[in-house]
Amino acid sequence: MVGHLVAWIVYLSTMTPNRTALVLAGALSLAAALPAPADAQAPTAAGLYQPRTIRATYRKGTRSMDGRPGPTYWQNHASYRMTVTALPPDRIVRGTEEITYHNNSPDTLKSLIARLMVNIHKPGAPRAGTASADYLTDGVHIDAYTVDGRAVAFVNNPQTSTIARWPLATPLLPRDSVHLSIEWHYEISKEAGREGMLDATTYYLAYFYPRVAVYDDYNGWDTMPFLDAQEFYNDFNDYDVTVRVPAGYGVWGTGTLTNAGDVLQPAALQRYTASLTADTVIHVATAADLKARRVYAGTGVTAWHFTARNITDMTFNVSDHYVWDASSVVVDTATGRRASVQSAFNDDAADFHHMVSFGRHSLDWLSRNWPGVPYPFEKTTIVQGGADMEYPMMVNDGSNADTVFSRFVVEHEIAHTWFPFYMGINESRYAMMDEGWATTFEYLIGTADLGAKRATDFYKQFRVEGWINDPSPLEDLPIVTPEDGLTAGAWGNNAYGKASLGYLALKDLLGDALFKSSLHEFMARWNGKHPIPWDYFYTVNDATKRNLDWFWNAWYFSNGYIDFAIADAKKASGGYAVTLDNLGGFPAPVDLVVTYADSTTETFHQTPGIWEQNLKRATVRIPVKKTVAGIAMEHSIWMDADTTNDHWAPPKR
Repeated sequence: MVGHLVAWIVYLSTMTPNRTALVLAGALSLAAALPAPADAQAPTAAGLYQPRTIRATYRKGTRSMDGRPGPTYWQNHASYRMTVTALPPDRIVRGTEEITYHNNSPDTLKSLIARLMVNIHKPGAPRAGTASADYLTDGVHIDAYTVDGRAVAFVNNPQTSTIARWPLATPLLPRDSVHLSIEWHYEISKEAGREGMLDATTYYLAYFYPRVAVYDDYNGWDTMPFLDAQEFYNDFNDYDVTVRVPAGYGVWGTGTLTNAGDVLQPAALQRYTASLTADTVIHVATAADLKARRVYAGTGVTAWHFTARNITDMTFNVSDHYVWDASSVVVDTATGRRASVQSAFNDDAADFHHMVSFGRHSLDWLSRNWPGVPYPFEKTTIVQGGADMEYPMMVNDGSNADTVFSRFVVEHEIAHTWFPFYMGINESRYAMMDEGWATTFEYLIGTADLGAKRATDFYKQFRVEGWINDPSPLEDLPIVTPEDGLTAGAWGNNAYGKASLGYLALKDLLGDALFKSSLHEFMARWNGKHPIPWDYFYTVNDATKRNLDWFWNAWYFSNGYIDFAIADAKKASGGYAVTLDNLGGFPAPVDLVVTYADSTTETFHQTPGIWEQNLKRATVRIPVKKTVAGIAMEHSIWMDADTTNDHWAPPKR
């Protein structure tokens, strides 16, 4: 998510005593559903701090110190078959679902933890910011709940927020499954954020269905509430979804549209089908087509059917007036596999008329360059909304007058396809592996699009300046700090700029080839699973055959920042020996720019490797053959907190 770093509030400090007690009581109730923690006394073979729960995974063999999934690695899985009905302008969204949940863990689960995400709209729900009257609703109502065919009473507790405990008739044993049937409804919010009404007849349906939370090997049940700031963590599941809408409405969503012939008129169907292999933009539905009612088939209520396997979520957009562009692009040159690129938007949104082209470019460049792994899904659809937000195979972006900025935003959101969706990242706890990578790819593709100088200026403006110029102690918290323990700027900067600067510093240290091969090794090991930062750190150590713990500790586990100083410079054999002090602690690259007496300059690049032996001080030798008038540091994207000590001049005689 690029557009909204929502201000985050510590709720317990502002709640009344009764409200605090309710929150704490709810947390204790959820904790009672969790299995007792295992003994976590396994030794730490490498020199990185491991929380006790992480350390336990190495003892249990679910993860390995070389960065691979361990011999006993497991993750749970579910299949969802659902029907959701949205009939604008009626704001009530209704759904039914059949869930088969597989417990692949070694633990017996006495109950399930559920996520009811749209309860974020309930009055009094903990959230990261204020809420207007148009944002508020009465949340999700569970109308019926059965477990393995037996009806179970479900109380729609007015205090229930985005997490709830679902009772089971009998405990769910290891390697067993349970079948749930649920009927629910909710009122879609008038004010749209990541989901909601985009206008009176355009609904963005995200996080709309009750789901089973993640139960994993390092955290047990994920009971972190959704506060509309930190993002999401889902299992890889299989989905079969039917979306029922009034005739004359289009539906765009995650997965394969299996019944295009039932919902599109022949000419529109021909255009849609042609777009799946086209290299040019095809207008599947224009404003004139919609006005003439020559796009959608059917009368009354029509049903759009989508399926997807091994994916973390499903999202849909419905509208009766959005125009529809589509094309495709080859994303895997080895096999010739194509991905569809689609966009749905108001016809008067000028930048969105370029959006399919922006999407094609993004899929092509990211697949071939960075991360350089073929786009893993069958399509992407970019919808005009306002969230500047990513979802599996979907993007919800606002419209901008500046098409360069529109492309910048959509490239960032599409980059999220790989992190978190392909890689199964826990965004809510380790956003450094989600936003950090998307920000890295955003900078790299931006450099190709705009040139190095403009991309660097963009990156500094949006990702670095706010952090490096803020001396608040919150900004110095380690990047690896779980996001649920962070607020506002500390969360945003740790997730985006600081994490990305670390990845790009590693790229500078290793060189492109080794950096890419180690990234590909990590992605090959962990796609479709649930990696954590240690899995990446240890994989890179293993893949490069280098112990980079000094780098990981300094960048991701320390309270550091970037602040270098030129302590001294002395003539040495063949040039100068320049002594640099690392006052901030982060091992970043730096350029030494030598100005000669004749006013010419020469730049000597220093990688983060200069700090490997001594993180506080490094002496580098630069070969010069002319009289030196001065030496200065230039930092590019790795901006320096104090530039007053970045210069050296020889003593005047």
